[in-house]
Amino acid sequence: MASSLERSFEIGPEHDGERADSVVSALSGITRSAAQKLISSGMVKIDGKVCSKSQKVKVGQSLEVVLPEPKPLEAIPQDIPLDIVYEDDDVIIVNKPRGMVVHPAAGNPDGTLVNALLNHCGGSLSGINGVVRPGIVHRIDKDTSGLLLVAKNDRAHLSLAAQIKAHSVRREYEAVVRGVLKDDRGTIDAPIGRHPTHRKKMAVTSKYSRNAITHYEVIERLNKYTHVKLMLETGRTHQIRVHMSYIGHPVAGDPVYGGSLNREEAALNGQCLHARLIGFVHPTTGEYMEFSSDLPDYFTNFLEKVKT
Repeated sequence: MASSLERSFEIGPEHDGERADSVVSALSGITRSAAQKLISSGMVKIDGKVCSKSQKVKVGQSLEVVLPEPKPLEAIPQDIPLDIVYEDDDVIIVNKPRGMVVHPAAGNPDGTLVNALLNHCGGSLSGINGVVRPGIVHRIDKDTSGLLLVAKNDRAHLSLAAQIKAHSVRREYEAVVRGVLKDDRGTIDAPIGRHPTHRKKMAVTSKYSRNAITHYEVIERLNKYTHVKLMLETGRTHQIRVHMSYIGHPVAGDPVYGGSLNREEAALNGQCLHARLIGFVHPTTGEYMEFSSDLPDYFTNFLEKVKT
């Protein structure tokens, strides 16, 4: 087992009382299901003792995580075009089109961003997140377009995951949301967890949730919509979609969190949400780097329609 994959953490107050699997996921930069598999395999210890996935952690405890050696890749390389914004030996920035799934999963075994990355990068992707998520440090939804940061080796992955945990990665989105926002700017600070009855949805809830913070600024108020900029302080699943719905302004075109769609929104075939900017400290050079992408056609076309 390579020593670089053996990680130790001290539990801080922000994780006091949380489940072990949730904390391992947050601190190691791996998915929760991957964290649960590690715990079940005895690869996670709290204060030197093997823990259970539902065990609650306490401030000051020592968490030891042994990340597995990368396995032979199971996702297959596919010759799918990529819009590469930047690439070097450590990272690659991809502008993901709306409609593309990030990694293979049930119902989407191929045709994903990971399949395209494997074809482009060969074996040069981090293996920390397992054989179907090589290189994936963070994700954006299938029907969200925009910039995605990918790690090309384990050292870069751990560095980027630590920056995400520390909330130092700058992530800005643009969206069109339903209704006219009253305030020019604001902050939504509301914890997000699994929906109590719809297991494929997330919700603002106090039960088994994690803190979630989204900042927003109005770009332009339209007739029945608002064009907004959104800045993520945390990165929970569906965070922007859940938070904007929570304050009564769901993202246009989002049938999951926005309910019934009018004809214009239904024509979007997905939410009007674009990951426009990402900034981070390069894992090797220590230089701050920032990249942005133009709004895609579906977004600008919808803006023009709702302005009239």
